[in-house]
Amino acid sequence: MDKSFLIFLAIPLFFVMMLIELAYGLLRGRNNYRLNDAVTSINIGLISRFPTILNLGFQGVIFAYAAESLNLRLLPENSAFTYVFAFVFYDFCYYWMHRFHHEYKFLWGTHVVHHHGEEFNLATALRQTSTGFLWKWIFFVPMMMVGVPAAVFVTVGGLNLVYQFWVHTEHIPKLGWYEKIFITPSNHRIHHAKNPEYIDANYGGVFIIWDRMFGTFIEERDDLKPVYGTVKPLRSWNPLWANVEIFVHMARDSFHTERWSDKVKVWFAPTKWRPADVAERFPSAGETIDFHDKFDSKISMPYQAFIWVQTIMNPVIGMMVFLTVKDQAYLETAIFGGLLIAGVTSISVVLMGNQWGLISESVRAMVAVYLCWFSGLLNPALPVTQAILLQALVNLALVLLIFSLGSRQAALAGRKR
Repeated sequence: MDKSFLIFLAIPLFFVMMLIELAYGLLRGRNNYRLNDAVTSINIGLISRFPTILNLGFQGVIFAYAAESLNLRLLPENSAFTYVFAFVFYDFCYYWMHRFHHEYKFLWGTHVVHHHGEEFNLATALRQTSTGFLWKWIFFVPMMMVGVPAAVFVTVGGLNLVYQFWVHTEHIPKLGWYEKIFITPSNHRIHHAKNPEYIDANYGGVFIIWDRMFGTFIEERDDLKPVYGTVKPLRSWNPLWANVEIFVHMARDSFHTERWSDKVKVWFAPTKWRPADVAERFPSAGETIDFHDKFDSKISMPYQAFIWVQTIMNPVIGMMVFLTVKDQAYLETAIFGGLLIAGVTSISVVLMGNQWGLISESVRAMVAVYLCWFSGLLNPALPVTQAILLQALVNLALVLLIFSLGSRQAALAGRKR
């Protein structure tokens, strides 16, 4: 059971909406897109689909067991009522899943990646976790138990996530009565804000009524602009680090704290709690960084051009992987995912203006050429194999061109001196 199909169908629309938002912001003098922040959001979104495509985790097995052995069969299978009930019930389960992921550290570790972005735009919606398969499913087992059919569950789950895309924008104001019932850009801006006055609120996916019912609703104030990101900032463009940072820090705290009870408590405590001894030894970065300071990096035009090429090609390749997944062996899908993850990791280094990103991409591209052309592990007739091979050759040419331009500029500078 996977809602990825609906999400992938919506991806072209997502990119069109992002371009419209970008154009509107530029025309109104209110642009809030930065290349590094937006590209990182896209890359994180790309790799987030692969754990599900590869069936990692226990979700499918548990859902199948619940649907077969724990099913109370309270709902008719072919009924409009079942779809309506499932849509509302899914959002109710989503509210509690989302709220608990903000309240307990081991859950926060799988969700925090969505909140790292320090800009709030439609690209931010693409920042989805790659580790959610670990335990998000727990909160949706009740849907299987009451008899929601698998196809209905997948449909309403996909629609819920697609709905959430449009609320990630600063350009839409409050919407009157609609705010009372549904999640909107205004009340979702509060959810992404790190201001002490706003933090930990508005958890619904489609409906804001759950937050109003359970005391977690906070309204956006005219006199207090939201500041986006996490209280402890990530300070990195690396999509892999974004997905594991909290787990690494929990493991470090658990290892170094002296009390055995704290070694366990670290994993299940509220998100803000840390043992006193490790908090003193390893202070949080949020304590030394200005609240309004945004992580940024400047890169040269050739590096920017390289990034743009990847930002166009990688989503296309990701779509091709998904749309032809039934024609792929499991190993092929895993290789495609590994190559894409390695590629977006290289991009994160390039975004820092570091030439090692180009070098690592060259190595990745050569590995891709070997895998696609010589290894026999990948079917050369698959369109995605051909696309990855083409990207690898293009990237090798681009890296050679960029290094050639750099050497030429250095030589010209030497002659002038």
